[in-house]
Amino acid sequence: MVWRMNNVLTRLLDLRRHRRALLLATICIVVVIALVDWWVRPYISIGFLYLIPVLLVSLSLQRTQIIVIGLVCAVLQETLNFPENERLIRLLFTSVGFVGTGIFVSELLRNRDRILHLAEELQRSVRLRQEAEGQLQLLVDTSPAAIVTIDAKGEVLIANEAALQLLAAQDDSILGQPISLYFPALHAAVASRHSQAFRASLQSRGQRSNGESFLAGIWFSTYPTESGPRLTAIIADLSDDLVAGRTSSLDYTLRNTRILMSGMAHEVHNVCSAMRVIYKNLERQPGLVLSEDFRALDSLIQSLAKISTEEIGHPSATTVSAVRLPEVLDELRVLVDNAYSDSGITVEWSLAESLPLVRADRFGLVQVFLNLVSNSKRAMLSTPKKELRVAALCETNSVVIRFADTGTGISFPEKLFRPFQPGTGATGLGLYVSRTIMRSFGGDLVFEPQNGGTCFAVVLPMTIAEEKARG
Repeated sequence: MVWRMNNVLTRLLDLRRHRRALLLATICIVVVIALVDWWVRPYISIGFLYLIPVLLVSLSLQRTQIIVIGLVCAVLQETLNFPENERLIRLLFTSVGFVGTGIFVSELLRNRDRILHLAEELQRSVRLRQEAEGQLQLLVDTSPAAIVTIDAKGEVLIANEAALQLLAAQDDSILGQPISLYFPALHAAVASRHSQAFRASLQSRGQRSNGESFLAGIWFSTYPTESGPRLTAIIADLSDDLVAGRTSSLDYTLRNTRILMSGMAHEVHNVCSAMRVIYKNLERQPGLVLSEDFRALDSLIQSLAKISTEEIGHPSATTVSAVRLPEVLDELRVLVDNAYSDSGITVEWSLAESLPLVRADRFGLVQVFLNLVSNSKRAMLSTPKKELRVAALCETNSVVIRFADTGTGISFPEKLFRPFQPGTGATGLGLYVSRTIMRSFGGDLVFEPQNGGTCFAVVLPMTIAEEKARG
């Protein structure tokens, strides 16, 4: 029975989309009821049937149309049914009844439509949220990074498969366990109970379930919930990167030390050669040859010459490779912008659109660039105009990167590139080591005189493939 009533109601509500037909049907029903009521009025009153057209118009018509139909039905029902003295009062009450019923039903239907619309929107929101939660859960489950969620007590609520593998845990054995067993730093972050959510990153020691320690990189954020603050963290194992970084740093330091020592040995060798010439001249003096001190001096010169016999050799194939200059210059730009952000120095970059591959040691090249930038920064501390221009362009079989500043300039250009220069504000080895590094892989560092300021040019050879392509 209820199903049938719902079916009838659904069909009636479907008529709301055809307002003209509904209005025409309402008028026809009113006319039919009026004719039948006029015909049977002496015997019985069927005026209550006027509620049918009133209910029909309340399905979708406007309030004014409902009021008009209600008044018409009231007039048709009450005009001839009662004595003249009662007719006006009856008409008033009947009009209020018909119009009120129509408007009441109309508002009920409008409220029903609103509720249905809100229910559809709610269902759509729930469906979208479920889809988003499913996608997020899939992302968390398949993420190569370890992701954990920690409650206010410092216990693990959620951990993906990568977190279980990182912590060498079996199944879900870390769920419900204190995070302090694995990452004490995260437990301290949850225990601090900040009133506001915050985000941070850190590197700290982590410990696996088997007791093995490792270096962890952690990015985490906290957020409030009804049950207290929670923390979600993304964790990565940095142990391999740490070892590789330390090894690379050590190798690079050893290579630069060898280059520096070779360069210094070359300088010492030149001094020994000059000392040998002076010694030969002194041998002609009578009596000096018989002196034991003179012969000891000869032994010292020979020993020093042997120490300085190592020359700068060609770097191994592992240190020199094809380098993409745009990538190196992008890294340099980030470093320079950070270093110059509070110094008031303006940096202008003028780089060719397409720079070829060059033969170089990437780490050594970055070190040379940073040394030149640091020298320019020191030279512009006391100058009113502070501008640094970095320009890169292609020349014959080489690429030249120029660093031109508006600093104090060079007082004695002839003494450049000599080690232990006084008045440099540093060790006095920067330019000497930089040029030695450049020459170690076939490049060069050149001073270019200009009116005001200083300009150094870094010359890099193109790769053989680039030379052939341009030749």
